[in-house]
Amino acid sequence: MSSAIEAAREQFADEVVTRALSRDVELPYGAGKAVLITLDNGHDHTKPNTFGPAGLLSLGEAIDAAAARTDIVAVAITGKPFIFAVGADLNGVPKITDREQARAIGKLGHDVFRKLGELNVPTFAFVNGAAMGGGVEVALHCTYRTVSSGVPAFALPEVFLGLVPGWGGTYLLPNLVGAEKALKLIIDNPLAQNKTIKGPQVFEMGIADALFEPADFLEESLRWAAKVVRGDITVERPEVDRGEAWDQAVATARWTVEGKLHGAAPAALRAIDLVAEAKNRSRDEGFAAEDEALADLILSDELRAGLYSFNLVQKRARRPKGAPDKSLARPVTKVGVVGAGLMAGQLALLFARRLGVPVVMTDLDQERLDRGVGYVHGEVDKLLAKGRVNADTANRLKALVTGSLSYEAFADADFVIEAVFEEMSVKKSVFAKVEEYVSAEAVLATNTSSLSVTEMAADLKHPERVVGFHFFNPVAVLPLLEIIRGERTDDAALATAFAAAKKLKKTAVLVKDAPAFVVNRLLTLFMGEVLSSVEEGTEPEVADRAVAPLGLPMSPLLLLQLVGPAVALHVAETLHAAFPDRFRVSQQLKALVEAGRTTIYGPDFTIDPEVRAFFTGGGSPSSEEEILNRALEALAREIRIMLDEGVVAEPADIDLCMITGAGWPFHLGGITPYLDRTGISEKVNGSRFHPDGLKAL
Repeated sequence: MSSAIEAAREQFADEVVTRALSRDVELPYGAGKAVLITLDNGHDHTKPNTFGPAGLLSLGEAIDAAAARTDIVAVAITGKPFIFAVGADLNGVPKITDREQARAIGKLGHDVFRKLGELNVPTFAFVNGAAMGGGVEVALHCTYRTVSSGVPAFALPEVFLGLVPGWGGTYLLPNLVGAEKALKLIIDNPLAQNKTIKGPQVFEMGIADALFEPADFLEESLRWAAKVVRGDITVERPEVDRGEAWDQAVATARWTVEGKLHGAAPAALRAIDLVAEAKNRSRDEGFAAEDEALADLILSDELRAGLYSFNLVQKRARRPKGAPDKSLARPVTKVGVVGAGLMAGQLALLFARRLGVPVVMTDLDQERLDRGVGYVHGEVDKLLAKGRVNADTANRLKALVTGSLSYEAFADADFVIEAVFEEMSVKKSVFAKVEEYVSAEAVLATNTSSLSVTEMAADLKHPERVVGFHFFNPVAVLPLLEIIRGERTDDAALATAFAAAKKLKKTAVLVKDAPAFVVNRLLTLFMGEVLSSVEEGTEPEVADRAVAPLGLPMSPLLLLQLVGPAVALHVAETLHAAFPDRFRVSQQLKALVEAGRTTIYGPDFTIDPEVRAFFTGGGSPSSEEEILNRALEALAREIRIMLDEGVVAEPADIDLCMITGAGWPFHLGGITPYLDRTGISEKVNGSRFHPDGLKAL
């Protein structure tokens, strides 16, 4: 074993080793004896199989033992129940400081996995459960693959973190299914909020050669393998187009990455380069290039940032800081939704799907109510058409969501959430009326985006049961749920809110009752600096491009269109009233709203000429760099103030909110580490947000 591998193993001293457990099986139909290797780290499915140095060496030893035998006709590899393997063990990666150690990790993976493709007998991967990263790659090295229709997640997420699929993924996958399909898994899906595919899609894409049901997956896979060994089944795969189609797929991927990231994340471009060269490289050349890419990227700031982001959403999100003891939570057996507009409809559908309890909506008149309930039923029909729910589930969901013109329907509700007009007097009036009908223990939640929860509850008989429950639009897509504790909110109401958030599968962060809370406060400040530069004379297109180097999911003006100019103006006015010295109200935005404009861009994705007419005047234009710097410096100052005020517990909570609620890119590692890394924190505040650097959470 090389000294680099020995050194790398020391960095993975806490590795949960995935053992490669071998046993002999007699294949059906008299096909002969096979070795079945099962990957198993000794834990249940809540701790998935991963590959660290010790795990790789265990697999290598199992393959070597099989290779030495002359009495077998095949080798197969599968995983423990529900899990195949979910990639590399990343816990020790931040401790690697030497490039040769980093390169050795890449080479070890190649050296072990490639044995499966170089035995003198056929090899089979039986993908029985979740497979990601190195789990996908070990399967790609095998001669044949079967997949269970119950596989919930199959992905190559490396680019999302700041790596490349470096154990064969960028070479083997495009040479198996073509560059276009390969780049969908390697580039498109990771950059689409780390999207995964399911078992049937793995088969449809041609990655797997056979698809079987979960109940008898192993038995069916062994039968199929036996027929392949006997020659009864010949696997035929479409020839990969290595001409113009390959080059076009690569060019399209480059265009997509540049459009989304603007050069901010080098891993994506490195992965595209590897796929581009895989067309003409030999296997040895392709694997060697992956080793070099991993050696560079493992030591990059991008990966450290990506791992910090990963730890936030995988670890901190599961243990919300400051949440009360879950034993205090009350059961929620029925939900009331005040309002029947678009947001209310999204909330009603989410509660029905995730909680599986009756949800009753109310509104001012029957027409609005029918439209709101109809929206929910229509969305259920869409889910049915896409195959995301079956007919029985669709009928059950429709039956759960009903409407009523009277708050009497809330009498037996345990949790009532309002989603009405963002005006304090309206919300206070709604809660006062609801309180006349609900029990004293029922939680009253507000979906307000900026108003005071404390003030909203002030005149109620039971203000202690009011809690902020701020979702982000679209509700089904964005994970964040800001849970706001008012001055009189008690632990039982708060615990019930957190328990509901968990069942809703949302990332809940406890936030102090402060104007606009976290995400809207920071985004409004950020956008305000951009709009101020326009008022000062900067061309709107220049201002809109200024933040492109961050690789944000959308530009400021596109975000303004998504949020809606009227909503953005309301939040800006709320924050200006609270902090007039730091938050300005754009008079151009105000004029835009008064004119009734609801969009910014035209159909050709350029600023509408009529809208552009509002963005004129001023004699002091700024450069793109100046706008970006002033926006980031404003964020650094505001975050410091928010932390000093106790709006959230720690900088990590700010980062978690921005990643899950605002789409702040994973590769930047949260906003506070980015401000530290660029020196802005120290410039503005005199100190870093993370004085000791990023640590595992």
